[in-house]
Amino acid sequence: MINFLDLKKINAEFDSELKEAFDIFLKSGRFILGDQVSNFEVEFANYCGAKYCIGVSNGLDALRLIFEAYKTIGVLNEGDEIIVPSNTYIASILSISSAKLKPVLVEPDVNTYNIDVFKLESVLTSKTKAILGVHLYGQLYKVIELERFCEAHGLILIEDAAQAHGAVFLDGRKAGNVSDAAAFSFYPTKNLGALGDAGAITTNNSNLADVIFKLRNYGKKTSDTNDIKGYNCRLDELQAAFLLVKLKQLDFINEKRRRIATFYLNNINSNQIILPECKDIKQHVFHLFVIRSKSRNRLKEYLFKNGVETLIHYPIPIHLQKAYSELNELDLPITNKLHDEVLSIPLNQSLEADEIDIIVSLLSNFK
Repeated sequence: MINFLDLKKINAEFDSELKEAFDIFLKSGRFILGDQVSNFEVEFANYCGAKYCIGVSNGLDALRLIFEAYKTIGVLNEGDEIIVPSNTYIASILSISSAKLKPVLVEPDVNTYNIDVFKLESVLTSKTKAILGVHLYGQLYKVIELERFCEAHGLILIEDAAQAHGAVFLDGRKAGNVSDAAAFSFYPTKNLGALGDAGAITTNNSNLADVIFKLRNYGKKTSDTNDIKGYNCRLDELQAAFLLVKLKQLDFINEKRRRIATFYLNNINSNQIILPECKDIKQHVFHLFVIRSKSRNRLKEYLFKNGVETLIHYPIPIHLQKAYSELNELDLPITNKLHDEVLSIPLNQSLEADEIDIIVSLLSNFK
């Protein structure tokens, strides 16, 4: 069986370095917000090209703290509307509603799966205060178009960069530095994955960064001074140590993923399958390689019977989830269509050449 993702195999490549990082962590005696977290924040900020990085507990908390920080400094208020793509993971929406803001869902571009910038004007109201753009599956949203729209309408632009570590825009800026603030997840399956939950926020806004540093740690400015009402959303010291090890290889990992994706794009040939659109390979890090088929369920079964594991990201759109019953009446036909057709096939740095050939052959021969 060709597994969709073999984390044991992927992390085995870092075995000795991860064990060394653990030994250093253990001997340090500092297990909360120590040197490993500080060093990772510096290294990841530099990697993204941002001035500040704040390590937090996971990707959802990263997004939530951005919204809470903007509320703390008076830029956002409860009930403000946040435009967000309807085709995303539920964490994007949860971060908005948990901050007592209102998510306004916008359909995606059917070709790129990212937010359709031509639909933004239709949902804009006097209550709109920000756009949460998502670099879905690892491909940057339309950076210039969203920046111009936000500038023209006085909106905050926030990145959900949970799947896009290392994606590079045309002008050289990376994910994490094409907005006012960005949220990352280092969930173990990510291109830059921890060995547990972990996340981070990047920004060039010193005031925002100062507030988020406090919010993640009970609202503390010092060990004895609580300036604001905060949370416990700290990046784990051990996970920071592991992330420092793996960050060194992130560009290499992304390039390997791009090579596999390019091979897929050039060699999968079936009129039953729609391949993802990618006009600039550097803007995509292929956290997921998502194909589409009107016979998605049959295709999934066919691949499994022939020894290839696949996953569906995501089978039920957010506006049809019970948790968001207030959105159940929304008419989002493109989103519904994508969720009925998408299928994620194996793509990661641990795939062998013969496994890639098998996947391509099976897909090309699907009838």
